Amino acid sequence: MTGPIATRPRRVLPVIVVSQFAGTSLWFAGNAVLGELQLTWNLGSDALGYVTSAVQLGFIVGTLTFAFFAIADRYSPRKVFLLCSVLGASSNACVLFLDGSYAGLLALRFATGFFLAGIYPVGMKIAAGWYQRDLGNAIGFLVGALAIGTAFPHLLKSFGHALPWDVVTAGVSVTAALGGLLMYLLVADGPYLSKAASFDPRAIAFIFRSPLFRASAFGYFGHMWELYAFWAFLPLVIAAHVAHADAALNISFWAFCVIAAGSIGCIAGGLISVKKGSARVAFAQLATSGACCIVSPLFFYAPTPLFLAFMLVWGITVLGDSPQFSALNAQNAPRELVGSALTIGNCIGFSITIVSIQLLNQLSTLVSAAYLYVPLALGPLFGLMALMPLVRPAAYRTS
Repeated sequence: MTGPIATRPRRVLPVIVVSQFAGTSLWFAGNAVLGELQLTWNLGSDALGYVTSAVQLGFIVGTLTFAFFAIADRYSPRKVFLLCSVLGASSNACVLFLDGSYAGLLALRFATGFFLAGIYPVGMKIAAGWYQRDLGNAIGFLVGALAIGTAFPHLLKSFGHALPWDVVTAGVSVTAALGGLLMYLLVADGPYLSKAASFDPRAIAFIFRSPLFRASAFGYFGHMWELYAFWAFLPLVIAAHVAHADAALNISFWAFCVIAAGSIGCIAGGLISVKKGSARVAFAQLATSGACCIVSPLFFYAPTPLFLAFMLVWGITVLGDSPQFSALNAQNAPRELVGSALTIGNCIGFSITIVSIQLLNQLSTLVSAAYLYVPLALGPLFGLMALMPLVRPAAYRTS
């Protein structure tokens, strides 16, 4: 092996993965402690949906801002990652000083989401600076790190009364800041780092004219309808099952396990896609998670071991298609508009998560938790129909 890739330090991918895990632990930090905040701050039952949506909205605004000003192109992405990790950690930690302010909580979760736009996508850019042919495999590990990072606050909370909400919040903030420092100190800018084309918001009028990009983007939108709503309401559904089955479970620990299981789907899906192609892997995982939505009421009332096994399978497949959609969107976007196409696609996808989260937020007060996830099947169903042009033999060879 010759050229720049031959001198790539072995630590690069592990450090990026660990840093990505640490930074993205901020994402659901508020969700992990919300149950305790609802009791001590007297928050309403609908706080879960609004707190989660605040982060998503912040991420959307942050992504557009970073793209419009080309921040990760004008400055070293390592420096951007470090700064956003510290600022995101600070936004998360400032919750400790709110003294029961719900409006303040929403504002700080929005700010945390904003700075996550300088962590998750920028971490991908740093990886792209070191990887070319094997970037797809690296993305699988990075999205797996997102899963474990997202689940991490639940793991901290699973230690119970030994770790109250303020300690969990502080612990996540310290972890995120250390992740940014680790990235800055141990990963240099890679030899393949390149500047993206200027963000062009008018590109939305052109990118969806491409049938193959439309297929991959709409498949991704269906995936996003399901993913974050599934994660956000997971502790609620597990707690409802525990109450129904009169079982003894550590709810936070199992929420961690189910979300973190997504890393298995990402890594395994990446390996399989080398032979089968991203479109077929994404289709299979999206079909599996969609089927889980439909049959979820049956397993909700099943014995607890069977319920947990089902949720783990769901956790694996609900995220496992995400790296494949990233690859498909990048492959099928118009070459001259690839940066703008991916930014617009991501922003639409995360906007969709707010709609599905708020839908479940309203339904949670109207229907049994056993049926709460059933409407999420609409996303995978839509996505599977959209993906068909990419899994047909002729299109598959070109994807």
